[in-house]
Amino acid sequence: MRYVRLPSGVKNWLFSDTPKGARASADIYSIVETVKANGLDVFKYFELLLTVLPSMEFLTNPDILEELLLWNESVQKICKAI
Repeated sequence: MRYVRLPSGVKNWLFSDTPKGARASADIYSIVETVKANGLDVFKYFELLLTVLPSMEFLTNPDILEELLLWNESVQKICKAI
């Protein structure tokens, strides 16, 4: 089992015991840091993604994912950090 050091200093080992788990953790951490770098609230952004994605038909029309990208004006309004 391998430990992954999170920016907050917490050790996370649940999903990093395989290469796929390590990749998934790296993807999530990358999204988190990108959201922060764009001045958005991480919780609000993930809440938006998890609320909107299930009802989107992005598998048949991947172009609609543009609506959820960080530079989209509506995303910035919804997820703006306080």
